[in-house]
Amino acid sequence: MSPNSDCDPHLLRPLRSVLFDSDATNEAFAVALSGGPDSAMLAVHAARLAASSGRVMHCFHIHHGLQHVADDWQTHAHRLASRLGVSCHSLRVDVDLGRGDGVESAARSARYRGLARLAAQTGVRQICLAHHQDDQAETVLLRLLRGAGPQGLSAMAPESVRDGVQYLRPWLDVPRARIVAAAAAFAQRAAWAPVEDPTNHDPKYTRSALRTQLAPVLDERWQGWQGVLARHARQSRELMELVEGLALEDWQRIEPAPDGLSFSLAAWRTLAPARQAMVLRHWLDRHGLHAPTDARLAELMRQLRGLHALGHDRGMKLKHGDAWITCVRGRVILILKKQ
Repeated sequence: MSPNSDCDPHLLRPLRSVLFDSDATNEAFAVALSGGPDSAMLAVHAARLAASSGRVMHCFHIHHGLQHVADDWQTHAHRLASRLGVSCHSLRVDVDLGRGDGVESAARSARYRGLARLAAQTGVRQICLAHHQDDQAETVLLRLLRGAGPQGLSAMAPESVRDGVQYLRPWLDVPRARIVAAAAAFAQRAAWAPVEDPTNHDPKYTRSALRTQLAPVLDERWQGWQGVLARHARQSRELMELVEGLALEDWQRIEPAPDGLSFSLAAWRTLAPARQAMVLRHWLDRHGLHAPTDARLAELMRQLRGLHALGHDRGMKLKHGDAWITCVRGRVILILKKQ
């Protein structure tokens, strides 16, 4: 039996919508394949659609080097791609654990950098990610607890652009249970089973702690909470689209540089406080940086307001993710980490 036969139509439908009901239907695309059940099923279902349409598909595997079994996972991912009849490209990345952002954040940043490199090497502009409804609900909850604000509650977008690559998340409304069931059925007939990352169940990691300690309580008391939080994310995203329109107008008012990496401090100060905050979030988002927490944003605004009008009365250098924010001669500047 072909390993990509008998796919779940509920998993195929949203994939078909984003991959084949668009202007890029003749271009090659990729699936980020870790080898776990979620990404494996995304690869299986995407390969089924690619085979029937003639569209070229690649698998991208990022080797973080954080687990002693990482080499085996890489081999396992390539084996699945081979069974599906698609090419698989691997890249080992360096995870910078000295930045102070935690293992999860550092690994995520390294993964996106690696995917962007593979996309450039293969000429791919679209990469599918296997984030699902449970992931979305966890993200909303984590951002709520971290105080990320309304923009943070919009969580993961179905489509986003980072480093010139379009990322597609077709399964944000699909419960993980459905994907796991499909993976179990696939394993029975295909002699290939997904790997299981032990960190997914290690409570020392923030998301894993939520999944193993808090989620069971929510499951017992509020069944279906994942769908409710995913709906909140969609509603927050709709609201943020309106906010983003205002932020874009304000962005043009603060005299941005052509590359978008700097703007006028004096022009920014003419905005009302709420719009100052809004345009700063917009600025960071333009460069693929995560939404700042309220505390981080308040500190940035406090420092910007305390600067001399030309921004040279005292040193200012504030870290945000992989970037640094500084001010030189009246221009607020974003310094991005080199790829």
